[in-house]
Amino acid sequence: MGKPSRRLRRKELNEEKQKKNRAASVLRRRQAAQGLQSPTTTTISNGKCEWKTVDEEQNARQQAVEEQIKVYRAVLPTLLKRFAKIHDPRNPKTTKHKSTVLMLYGILVFVFQMGSRREANREMSLPMFQQNLRLMFPELESLPHQDTLNRLLSLIDVNQIEEALIELVQKFIRGKKFCRYLTSTHYPIAVDGTQKLARDFRWTEQCLERQVQYKAENGTVTTRPQYYVYVLEASLAFANGMTIPLLSEFLSYAEGDREANKQDCELKAFQRLAQRIKHYFPRLPIRVLLDGLYPNGPVMALCRSYHWQFMIVLQDDSLTTVWEEYRGLRQLERHNQLNHKWGNRNQYFEWVNNIEYRYENNDRKKQTVHVVTCQESWEEVEPESGKIVQKSSRHAWISSEVLSGKNVHEFCNLGARHRWGIENSFLIEKHHGYQYEHAFSHNWNAMKGYHFLMRLSHLINLLAQKTALLAKLVESRGVRGLIQFLRETCKSPWLDANRISALSAIPCQLRLD
Repeated sequence: MGKPSRRLRRKELNEEKQKKNRAASVLRRRQAAQGLQSPTTTTISNGKCEWKTVDEEQNARQQAVEEQIKVYRAVLPTLLKRFAKIHDPRNPKTTKHKSTVLMLYGILVFVFQMGSRREANREMSLPMFQQNLRLMFPELESLPHQDTLNRLLSLIDVNQIEEALIELVQKFIRGKKFCRYLTSTHYPIAVDGTQKLARDFRWTEQCLERQVQYKAENGTVTTRPQYYVYVLEASLAFANGMTIPLLSEFLSYAEGDREANKQDCELKAFQRLAQRIKHYFPRLPIRVLLDGLYPNGPVMALCRSYHWQFMIVLQDDSLTTVWEEYRGLRQLERHNQLNHKWGNRNQYFEWVNNIEYRYENNDRKKQTVHVVTCQESWEEVEPESGKIVQKSSRHAWISSEVLSGKNVHEFCNLGARHRWGIENSFLIEKHHGYQYEHAFSHNWNAMKGYHFLMRLSHLINLLAQKTALLAKLVESRGVRGLIQFLRETCKSPWLDANRISALSAIPCQLRLD
């Protein structure tokens, strides 16, 4: 029998849990009466294993790997064909592995979420792992050493690896794979920057530099230089939560203005990135989703010159003249309002169209913008007290298109607010197995090559997880659990070689769930 104090504490915890459950039940009934929907929770199952016998487990593992192979067969021909066009400067008489084999090996390193080059050498060279990989990919007659891949990436034009990713996305767009995820027939592209890594020493001349504070041994606070890598990323951010990696623009010391002693910045990188997006997708209907750094005239002018729509976060301290005109006209345009229910939230939209924003050269340049604000409120159960509390938030955006009651929900809720998809993608790539913040190489060119291979592998895993069979495993095991499940299967003697070989004779078409 437990101690009295433990029994009392356990009783208190049970009472708190029951109180929260009762409050949650009351809240659900209240939301249903108001026409609101309670947010769905996507927690991993807490049940025991669903397989009762070894045969059932083996069949489940076999089916999961076969489903993954189907995705590989849908994407690898395009990738390998593109990789074969990359010039290989190595001596063909002394090379053991073709460049396409090395690239495929590099993709698999991130598909199976190896944490480093050492881990890839150690784990993927296991005899059973090699046997299963050769069964799945006959091109891999033998697995190379990671140093071989590193040397290749330091020599080739690694930007062509990213171009292979672009060709793959272009193929899916032509095949209308993403049509049902669009908002008002436009492809939503979210752009945001993030730090890749930082060091206390200058390990390459392309690094950016900043001053950071630190506490010296004598207790005084002083500053020292820190060298870091910053990347501006662009991704397709669909309203269903699927975020497709697209392009990466590395900020570099060489892109800065040395005469003015200015480093490269995110806004300058955006101009380069936008030019590349327009080059690869010249006629694609695009809506750019941007954060509070970007509401300025040059950015809006650039988007409009490319015939792109945009939704940009408008912060309270940005574009004071636009805010002044918005507040003044809002009182006159009372009809530009909408009460809306979205999920568990009551929303109140207000908007003003055709606001003239002047900038640069004594306000000689101008942009016509449309501003919308959203005041929303909702109720939730407070974790600490177990009580139902009222919450509220406010959002504001600049739109390139005229706003109305018919499109404000689609532009704001289904478009602009899903800019969070790229931030969630950063979280996944940094902390859920893709090692975004790991350099993999201190050679700048090779580091970029590993980064592009990582983004490409993330795309392949995303597509696999959206197939019908693997989507069910994601529900029961989670995304990382699924990848671990597939990795463990390939490391062990679970697979039927005849069934794997027979897949090559079956037509394969990628079908997203």
